[in-house]
Amino acid sequence: MPTKPAFLALGAALLLGACSDQTSQQSNPPVASQPAAASKATAVREGRGFDFYVLALSWSPSYCELEGERANRQQCGATRSYGFVVHGLWPQYERGYPSNCASAERDVSNDLARSMYDLMPSTGLIRQQWRKHGSCSGLTPSDYFDVVRAARNRVVIPSELQRSTQRQSVDPDEIETAFIQANAGLPPRGIAVACDGRLMEEVRICLTKSLQFRACPEVDKRECRARSVTLPAMR
Repeated sequence: MPTKPAFLALGAALLLGACSDQTSQQSNPPVASQPAAASKATAVREGRGFDFYVLALSWSPSYCELEGERANRQQCGATRSYGFVVHGLWPQYERGYPSNCASAERDVSNDLARSMYDLMPSTGLIRQQWRKHGSCSGLTPSDYFDVVRAARNRVVIPSELQRSTQRQSVDPDEIETAFIQANAGLPPRGIAVACDGRLMEEVRICLTKSLQFRACPEVDKRECRARSVTLPAMR
């Protein structure tokens, strides 16, 4: 990752959205709100069988634009207004990551899914993330989503990035710098912005099993290399 330049004012404030592996299910959730970020990691049950987590925070307008008519209507309906949402919390090895692990646990219940709507506005996304990633955490669905919530609360969204009311172009390095400045202890090699070449899709932040910030060179080297990406406006 190159040295981060000083954060430049972005004009209107920004934020990020969800990934293309979501499917449409369930009734309409409430609009996601900004969780109260914790100054220290919340005590949670630690997972096992992996080395660390990646918390992926997606910019919802990018997901909705990229997917178009295929987008999850629970997330992208005309009455929705989402910015950053949790794409997932992914167990990682120092090199590579596990996925779709064998688990005796049943799928995520409707009640548990609804309890996560303020962070993850799609039942399809919630269940897909449990099957692909949560099943590899060594935790039950309930404990895993407790960790998801605690991880999200661990991260402060920079004030400059909390809302975007107009379409704009930004330098991905500026986004990373804003997060580093807002989150004490977050190392430059512990965060990566992902893009599809023209739209900024998400911010990925690396955390220990106890939800402390840490460096993650394997994740960092897959960051967006574009000098400028577009952030679609929130609806």
